[in-house]
Amino acid sequence: MKVTFLGTGTSQGVPVIACKCDVCLSGNHKDKRLRTSALIEVDGKRFLIDIGPDFRQQMLSAGVDNIDAVLLTHEHHDHVGGLDDVRAFNFINKAPVDFYADIRVLEYLQSTFSYAFGENKYPGAPNINLHEIDDDIFTIDDVRFTRIKGFHYRLPISGFRVGDFAYLTDFNYISDEEKEKLFGVKYLVINALRKQKHISHFSLPESLKLIKEISPKKAYLTHLSHQMGLHDEVSKILPDNVEIAYDGLVIDF
Repeated sequence: MKVTFLGTGTSQGVPVIACKCDVCLSGNHKDKRLRTSALIEVDGKRFLIDIGPDFRQQMLSAGVDNIDAVLLTHEHHDHVGGLDDVRAFNFINKAPVDFYADIRVLEYLQSTFSYAFGENKYPGAPNINLHEIDDDIFTIDDVRFTRIKGFHYRLPISGFRVGDFAYLTDFNYISDEEKEKLFGVKYLVINALRKQKHISHFSLPESLKLIKEISPKKAYLTHLSHQMGLHDEVSKILPDNVEIAYDGLVIDF
């Protein structure tokens, strides 16, 4: 399995427009963060988790020429705003792209991107097949996924586990029952917005607490804001098995 971090930033990305803080002015490429997304490659298949407004740039930067499916965690714009650009794959492959999400998220897509789903579609509109995730365990092209359910403030949200790998973003609450699905993972990706508590995202202390409880071999922090601090400085205070993910990071296991 290989995982590529296509984006590791919050909804505004880093640098934030017009911000003059040390992080936004940093010359370190690890402090430059597109909106959060990841590409999972397993058994010869490529699965994209979330398709934010930086999708086009992310595909070009990573040299991705095909995806087999898109899995959506929730419907916020920084996680679905790049939907229109799947047209490129439609044109090349002469086939629709499969999207998997909760029914609420699918209904949002149909409403927000109505031109892509109407009976008389506009010529050149994205061609997408929608698939509802209605079970905790589901398969795509013979690859088994486990959905991890939680909350993003009051909004239900989905994380995903594939084998020894699990991916959680935008969580701020997970029940003990859902935590059970995470035990045994060797590689855990989890959001950590900033050091201070936040109403709808795990803070760094909250993420580290969950990491300690799950005890993976390695954990990676994603969905970071500029308020977290500089990559190199924050890295110094993390446990040995925890790293800050950055755009373009590839883990192969």
